[in-house]
This record gives sequence, structure tokens and C-alpha cells, in this order.
Amino acid sequence: MSTPTAVKAVGNAVRAGAGISRWKLYLVMGLFTLALVAAVRVTTGANELDSPGSLAAAITATCPILLAALGGLWSERAGVVNIGLEGQMLLGTWGGAYCTYWYGPTIGLLGAIGFGVLGGLIHAIATVTFGVDHIVSGVALNTIALGLTTFLAEAFFSDLNSEYGHGGAQQLTGIQKPPVLDHIPWLSNAASDLADKHWFVVSDVAAFVAAATTQVSIVTYLAFALVAVTGIVLWRTTFGLRLRSCGENPQAAESLGVNVILHKYAAVLVSGGLAGLGGGYLAMVSSPGFHTNQTNGRGFIGLAAMIVGNWRPGGGLIGSLMFGYTDSLRLRDPSTIHALLLLIGIGLLLFALWRLYQRKYVGAVMIAVFGALFLVWYAVTDTVPRDFTSMTPYVATLLAVSLFAQRLRMPKADGQIYRKGSAG
Repeated sequence: MSTPTAVKAVGNAVRAGAGISRWKLYLVMGLFTLALVAAVRVTTGANELDSPGSLAAAITATCPILLAALGGLWSERAGVVNIGLEGQMLLGTWGGAYCTYWYGPTIGLLGAIGFGVLGGLIHAIATVTFGVDHIVSGVALNTIALGLTTFLAEAFFSDLNSEYGHGGAQQLTGIQKPPVLDHIPWLSNAASDLADKHWFVVSDVAAFVAAATTQVSIVTYLAFALVAVTGIVLWRTTFGLRLRSCGENPQAAESLGVNVILHKYAAVLVSGGLAGLGGGYLAMVSSPGFHTNQTNGRGFIGLAAMIVGNWRPGGGLIGSLMFGYTDSLRLRDPSTIHALLLLIGIGLLLFALWRLYQRKYVGAVMIAVFGALFLVWYAVTDTVPRDFTSMTPYVATLLAVSLFAQRLRMPKADGQIYRKGSAG
């Protein structure tokens, strides 16, 4: 491949779909969603729909999913499918709990990241060095991680019982948590008071401010900050350009002097570290401690959030927030969940109109049918079965992926086996 041809191939591939007003679109979507939620809340009287407590639970549920989504984004932008996010998160739960017990929460976070990186290294060796199918490697990693963390828990936690935590064959509870921002003087209390007035839009904004500034772990802020860091590194640096070129056209990147193997390894290691941090978050922040199989499918949900977000950090954030909110619904009362049916139905119908405006007729009809079904469900029932509530994250995952599949564009070389020197 000649140099001019390679330059053109990499440039065209990396720039594809990079809309200049993407963040403005996200802002408009956020404002529209805010108005829609406020309207449904006022209409139904379901004030718990976006109360400070509800939003705080949703933010906590979002962070592990978001970190897994960012991990998947790093890996797949370099062309490596990382189905092993679930296993890397599992390793992070055990590593975070073990290191926290012996060395404190700061080292615990580093331990969670380190064990996730170890999982990423195993996946990178299998896929990048030995050319193992990415899906096969990821599934194997998930299976190994589940068995390994169960064994390690029984081996190291069974006899632990002290002021630093209380162990068992399958758990370690009572470990020290990372620092928490208690509140911001004046702002947190004022926002809570304003949220309690239940005013249209104003109280909804205040509820979010209160949730984001009251009893929030510093790891939560770190998780959301990593969205911006990922966007800057991958889209605003030379390293990021080279890494993304490896996921679009590795042969062209190699012909331009890019060390494709090195960049793929770096991406998968970062991916594992982020997933491990997500697992550490589960054990150290959102739960009383560690227990086996703690991720409960969140690695796969994070992967789905990344796909729904079209392999971009902002889109992954939106997808993670959606799945995190549904994951927190099991804590809500039945009337709130019932009101959510109305919110989803209206939202889907409005989105169907937008797809119709874009002349995407098949997608518009499919989305409109789903929206109508949710509205009928809301109209003919007074409550939602509690058993269904526990399924909502998984139902939302399947629904979102099926509805948004037509507009997605994955990196062109994602999942392909690369061999050094294949550029010819």
C-alpha cells in the first residue's frame, strides 16, 4: 500500500461520522429529556421519578456500567472486541476488597485497577499476540474470572474478622470506603429545599444538583471525569489518532509507521483497568463490601451502553445513565415505576416522529409500536409487578440495542485478527 493511499485510508476512516456539533446535540437531548420527565412527574404526581434520592441511587448504579462502557470503548476503538469486561470487573471486585482490607481504600482502588489490567493483559496476549478469536477469549476470561474470584474469596476471606472487615467463604463486608463529599455548604441544602417544592423543571434541576453534591464518593466524580479524559485522549491527541486508526485500518496505520501491536496492547490494558475500577466501585462504594459474582452482568450492560452510544464517550455516558437509572428502579415504589411506563411510551413515540422526519420508515414504525405498547400498558394497569422491576436493566439493554442498531457504526476493523507485516 503506497504512503498517499495509506494516509487517505486512515484519514477517511478516522474522521467518518465525526459530527462537529455532537455535544450540542447531547445538550439539546438532555434539555428535552428534562422537560419530558418534569411534565410526566407533574402529570402523574410521581415525585420520586427524579427526586434527589432517586437520582443519587441512579448515579451510583450508573458508575460501574459507565466505567465498563469506557473500557469497552478504549479496546474496540483499537480493534479488539472485549467481551471479557465482565471478567475484568469481577477481578476488580476481589482486588479492590483485598487491597482495601490490608492497605486502605486508596490502595484498594489501585488494586482494583491492577487486577483489571491483569485481566486485560490476558485478553491482549490471547487476541493480539496469538490471534485467538476475540469472542472466544472474552468468554473464556469471564469463566476463569468467576471461578478464580470464588476460589480466592474462599482462600483469603474465610478467616478474616477484625475492625477492618468481616470475611466469609463468599464475601468480605465492612471494609473502609473511599472519601465522600458530605455536602457543599449552602448549595446542597438550598437545592434539596427547592426540589421539595415540586416545581416544573426548576425542582427537577434542583434535585439533580442536590443528588450530585450530597454524600457523593470521590470515585463517582472520578468516573464521570474519565468520560472527558477519554474523549480528549482519543480524539484530541496524536496517540488517540493512532490508536483509533488501528481499529479502522491497521494495515494502513502500520504502513505509516504506527506500532499497531503496541497501541492495541495499550488500549486493552486501559480497558481492563477501567473495568477493574468499575468492579472496585461495586465492592467499595455502592455495596457494603465484596461478594462473589458481584457484577451480575454489568460488564455486558456496559458493553451494550457503549454500542448504543455508537462507540463514543458522550454516547456511552447517555447509555450508561439510561441503564443505571433502570438498574436503580428496584429501589423505587410501584407508583413511580408505573409512571415510568408513560415516560417511556411518550419518549419512544417522539423518537419515532424524529426517525420518520429522517425518512427512516422501518425504524420509525418499529419504535412507534414499542411506544404504543408502553402507553397501553400504562393505561390498562395501575402497578408494575415487582418481579419485572428486577429485570428492567436487561430488558432496557435488549430494547435499546434493537432500536438503535440501524444507526450504529462500529470501527471497521473491530474484531479482526491482525498480523504484523500484513500491510505488504
